[in-house]
Amino acid sequence: MIRKFQKADIPQVMNLWLNGNKDAHPFIPARYWESNYEMVQEQILQAEVYVCEIQGKIRGFIGIADHFIAGIFVAADYRSHGTGKQLLDYVKQKHSSLSLQVYEKNDRAAAFYLREGFHVSSSGYDESTGETEYIMDWEP
Repeated sequence: MIRKFQKADIPQVMNLWLNGNKDAHPFIPARYWESNYEMVQEQILQAEVYVCEIQGKIRGFIGIADHFIAGIFVAADYRSHGTGKQLLDYVKQKHSSLSLQVYEKNDRAAAFYLREGFHVSSSGYDESTGETEYIMDWEP
């Protein structure tokens, strides 16, 4: 079931965020994600966030600010089982266009977004990590 994020979800959501970033970005030191934990937690409390909850546990979430997807995170055991697609489809129904940034080296995520109808509109350099990012856009 997909539902709107509640403040009580923050421990599970932040655990997914931290572990998901470490798993998806082995090319970025873990301390980078750990040092941004508090800031991201505050941002999540301010953002439009939806969670996928199954049997009382959050299996994934998507965070949006305006039309920008800040991230989709899915628990390791639920990846490649449709959870990310369900979350993305849910927000596609609520927004007329979406954009996001994904690291060039995150092949799995970039392929997912391409498969889901996004296209690369440009690329840039993330100064905080030293990595190249794709800027991707979607419109129905």
